[in-house]
Order: sequence, then structure tokens, then C-alpha cells
Amino acid sequence: MSRWEDMNKDELERQFSPSQWSHRMSADDVIKSHVTALKEGTERARGLAQTLLNVPYGEGEGEKLDVYVPTTTSLDVPLVIYLHGGYWQFLSKEESGFMAVPLVHKGVVVVAVGYDIAPKGNMDLMVSQVRRSVVSVIQQYSHISGLYLCGHSAGAHLAAMILSTDWSQYSVTPQIKGAFLVSGIYDLLPILSTYVNEPLKMTEGQLRKTSSSANHWKPGQREDIFQVLDREVALRNSPSQLVPQLKLSSSNCDIVVAVAQKDSPEFRKQSEDYYKTLESTEGLKVTLEDVPNTDHFNIIEQLVDGDYHLTQLLLKMMGKS
Repeated sequence: MSRWEDMNKDELERQFSPSQWSHRMSADDVIKSHVTALKEGTERARGLAQTLLNVPYGEGEGEKLDVYVPTTTSLDVPLVIYLHGGYWQFLSKEESGFMAVPLVHKGVVVVAVGYDIAPKGNMDLMVSQVRRSVVSVIQQYSHISGLYLCGHSAGAHLAAMILSTDWSQYSVTPQIKGAFLVSGIYDLLPILSTYVNEPLKMTEGQLRKTSSSANHWKPGQREDIFQVLDREVALRNSPSQLVPQLKLSSSNCDIVVAVAQKDSPEFRKQSEDYYKTLESTEGLKVTLEDVPNTDHFNIIEQLVDGDYHLTQLLLKMMGKS
């Protein structure tokens, strides 16, 4: 297969358009079905669990958590933080409680994290927000027996960024026992020239830091500066570039990189390459799960089912199977 650098814009956008690759239904229908499945699963979870909704983890309007609490007297209470997908510009915590349906029955707390999606939020802000959400969770729930992460698509990217955090800048150092990274993007460079970056505007806000004389740039210089800044933002927010920090921060974490059989070739390559990089790094514990008969959407939707392969893996990791 061609390297992404060699693809024209149309092919690159097709590769990074997950709805184009579903084997179950049309692009529009698979997105509608996905939103419906997540909403229905979250409604079920809210009927099953005790809930604490809109718990603040910061001062920003979007910096809120939803907590799904099991009815249990056990002291062995693991907690899973879920980070939603939606290409950093769609979905929210309001549809993100679905995985609590099977987990609360097993005595697991589930926390769905809200963050400021684009265009309100930029990449640096979103990464900062999810990191701070983890700090807030372990401060509020210090009695838990283990902390775990699960993220889908853009949320898998954000979960990987959490694993790659230099916690010396924060008040605590989370001990994350396990992480499920599901159909994620770990290298942001390929999406810079696609529709995905249009609402993200990775250069906006960065531009002012670089120069106050934008109106005086020579012809062509402005575009060159934008490309350089795009690249800087993408590189510092690409987990594939931050593996040395992940090793320092998360060497005790069991990492599962999961990818859908029907993900696009470039999406599959993102997971496979990231897995290979982690697997070749001494001291890390990582496995690759290539989930059969799934596409980019139902690979995560099925976490509503206690018998689903990834649900069972997660429960086993927590000692709750």
C-alpha cells in the first residue's frame, strides 16, 4: 500500500473517513446508527447505576465528568475512565456511559469524561483537559483498587496522550494499571491536510505566539509558517512521538491496542505501527487485538455487551471476569 505521503488529498481523506469503510451500511447510516447505539446504551446505564452527572474537574464549562457507580460493599472497586471519539469535534460525555451496562454489575466504576471539542477546543487544550480529568478522578476517588483507561478513535489518541504524560507538572502521579486503545490515531501528521483538521485549526492560537506581524509576511511566507506550526502541534500531540515519556510514566500499565477488521488500511496501520513501536520498547506490556467482524464503530458499541470479546478482556484485566 502507498505511504500516506504519496496519496493525493482525495485518497487520504477516504482513508481517514471511517464511515466509508463499514461493511454493514452506508456512510451516513453507520454514523446515525453509531450515535443511536451510544445514546441507547448510555440511557440503559443511567437506569442501572447510581449516577453523579456533570461533576466538575476544572473551571471550564466543558470540564465535567459523569460517574456511574455500582451498588457494592466490596473494597475491590476498579475504575475505568472512558474517553469518547468523534474526531475531536463530535460526540460528548452524554453518549459515553454505555460501557457501564456490563461493568457496574461487576462492581466497576465508570467515568465518562467531557472535553471541549473543536472548534471551541484545540488539540493542546483537549490533551490538557483529559490529563487534568485523571488527576481530579484519583483525588476524588482515592479508595479505588485500580485505575484503567479506555478510549475510542480520537479518545484512544487522548488516552495514549495520558499514558505519555510527564506527571511531574501535576500534583499527583496516577498509577494507571491498564489501558484499552480502540481504533485510535497515534500519528497526527497524516490528517493535517484533510478535512479533519479544518475545525481543529491546529495553527490557530499558535500563530500569535510565533509572530505579531502576520500582515507583513511576504507572499507564500504565511502558508509556510502555517505548515510549520501545523507540524509542531501535530508532533507534540502524537503519541507515536512520545513513547520515551510513556515508558517513564506508564511502564507498569497493561496496554491493549485494538483495531477493527474493517477499519481502513491507514487506520489499521496507525494501530499496527503504534503497537510495534511499543512492543519493541523494552519494559512495556502491550498486546494487539485485531477484532474480527467489526468496523470502526461497532468495535466500541459492543462494549455494552458483557459477553463481547473486549469487555471480557477488560474484566479479566481488572480481575473481575
